[in-house]
Amino acid sequence: MAQLIDGKKISQEIKDELRETVAELKAQGKEGALAVIQVGADPASSVYVRNKKKACEYIGIRSESYELPEQTSEEELLALIRKLNNDPKINGILCQLPVPAHMDEDKIIRAIAPEKDVDGFHAQNVGALVIGQKGFVSCTPAGIIQLLKRSGVEIAGKNCVIIGRSNIVGKPMALLMLRENATVTVCHSRTKNLPDVCRQADILIVAIGRPKMITADYVKEGAVVIDVGIHRQEDGKLCGDVDFAQVEPVAGAITPVPGGVGPMTIAMLMHNCVEAMQE
Repeated sequence: MAQLIDGKKISQEIKDELRETVAELKAQGKEGALAVIQVGADPASSVYVRNKKKACEYIGIRSESYELPEQTSEEELLALIRKLNNDPKINGILCQLPVPAHMDEDKIIRAIAPEKDVDGFHAQNVGALVIGQKGFVSCTPAGIIQLLKRSGVEIAGKNCVIIGRSNIVGKPMALLMLRENATVTVCHSRTKNLPDVCRQADILIVAIGRPKMITADYVKEGAVVIDVGIHRQEDGKLCGDVDFAQVEPVAGAITPVPGGVGPMTIAMLMHNCVEAMQE
């Protein structure tokens, strides 16, 4: 039986620690506020936004909500971001992605001031990660590092295979694992002999976006398996990119879906917001 890596429990520990830090900062006269912008009413985005507001409330920072209609122009959104960049009471700005098709996502990300970019998507923050300088780190990869460390998984010297090369998970994940002294291989849709490559992994991180794609023949006996995917099946239940029932008997440790990586993303967003308060 694999050790179950409990993201709910670990994210709660992190939020409790942040709550204490926020109380200490407030005692020093420092307040925190996160501006959350949502354009349109995508149901999944609405759930995420609601969870972010709840997390802010829990740790003790203010959240300001900007719910804009789908037909909002790109210029109107950019004007709002400029206003928030210049507002000294706002420490963090988050624009919920995806934005509607008539907007340039890249332009929106670049418009957010790097020191308020608590999502860690701005090119300046990504560049800082590449060269090992201080900056906000993308929340999902940062959360995975915490999952591993707080579950007692040794990273240094281990073979880590990452499936997926997105700017939000795969690439920053590879950089963070390198920072922790792992030996890193990044795989993607063009990788040849993918199961063979994956079986070399002591730590396998899956962010490929295909339900239950990773079966037992991709996993070395005793490997740690981190599943970033989340999909709703026809029966309404959630599943990940990993076929949990198949892989769990082979793995040494594994994250469930739901309750694994998901809660960590919001915990690390809160971590970034608290860091922004301390600047």
